[in-house]
Amino acid sequence: MIEALNTAAPWVLAALAVGYLLGSIPFGLIFTRMAGLGDIRDIGSGNIGATNALRTGNKWVAGATFLCDAGKGAAAVLLARQFAPEAIAPALSLFAGAGAVVGHLFPIWLKFKGGKGFSTFIGINLALYWPVVLLFGATWLLIAVIFRYSSLATLVAVALTPAYLFLLGQNSILPLSIFLAILIFVAHRGNIGRLLSGTESRIGSKKS
Repeated sequence: MIEALNTAAPWVLAALAVGYLLGSIPFGLIFTRMAGLGDIRDIGSGNIGATNALRTGNKWVAGATFLCDAGKGAAAVLLARQFAPEAIAPALSLFAGAGAVVGHLFPIWLKFKGGKGFSTFIGINLALYWPVVLLFGATWLLIAVIFRYSSLATLVAVALTPAYLFLLGQNSILPLSIFLAILIFVAHRGNIGRLLSGTESRIGSKKS
């Protein structure tokens, strides 16, 4: 047992490190600067994610940010699955996914002030078990249409993802899904406060 742990430990650390470095790439910041829109941290909520990128008024920047933030989560999982020893690849893909979200939320390059994990969470689930993303998307869309709060739709969809995985028999992914859901809720604590106070911006409304 000890020998197995000693053998796996370097791989676990490598998966976490690679996942973190991929997750910490600030695509929102990169694309807004490339588009000549300045620093995304000076726009809207100051967040580097796709939702705030949309507040630049440039849908291409927002779309590219969403795709690349999702892509880095998927890439972390797929790289671990591809290059790790076969016996531990499934477990290492989970560690790599966790590292990607932590990197997105707390990127070392931006003084640990990153995004909120929505897009990267989708990418990780897409690589781990894509059918759950269909349920995630349907949940998000339903809540968004009914209540017109993007943050509420995100929180409900993220919270229900572990339940969907359980119902679909994907118990091996459950610990990661629960861990990531907790991280995303913490990242959305400001949104939760505004939802409770009734001051959160609705979809389609203009921020003052």
